[in-house]
Amino acid sequence: MATWKRDFASGLVVLLPILVTLYVVYWVLSQLGRVAVLSDVLGNPFASALLTLVVFVLFVFAVGYLMRTALGSILEQYIDQVFNRLPGLRVVYNASKMAVETALTGTEDLQAPVRLEVWEGMRMTAFKTGKHTQDGRDILFLPTAPNITTGYVIEVEPERYEAVDESVEEALTRVLSAGFGENESGDLAASLLDAGDDKDEEA
Repeated sequence: MATWKRDFASGLVVLLPILVTLYVVYWVLSQLGRVAVLSDVLGNPFASALLTLVVFVLFVFAVGYLMRTALGSILEQYIDQVFNRLPGLRVVYNASKMAVETALTGTEDLQAPVRLEVWEGMRMTAFKTGKHTQDGRDILFLPTAPNITTGYVIEVEPERYEAVDESVEEALTRVLSAGFGENESGDLAASLLDAGDDKDEEA
């Protein structure tokens, strides 16, 4: 039972952002293609498709420029708040957003992931920022799940955390998927589900 739940959740994490992205692109292109002006002015289907693509690219640039303004920042925060209030869809939205940000801008701002023991017996995933305080502490970013665009900036002594053998992308996937994402260095979701099954058997 635990295995198929884990596999299904992992499949959704991978497929849903891709399907949502493809659907949005298809919808935008189809709406632009229905503009009557394009059909009347351009009799050539290839020229019509090319103009549609140009209009879409210009629209993307316009939205990107808007996001650089104060109004764009407020609008983006409002959109994030709306989607993060929708159960289920907020995971898809954040996964799609993170995938695009990672593909276009990379993860240069985040360095090696680490494990930080915040309480005895409980560890959390954080990321090195490459910055240090004047008293020698390392500055780490501790993201929230599943919305990793928010989190905490913490100052930690180097001996208080341990490095992990995984990439930034693998650690981000685990946090973004709320523990259901798999990676080569270990399966956090499997350990959680197995622990739950053990408790059920004991009960």
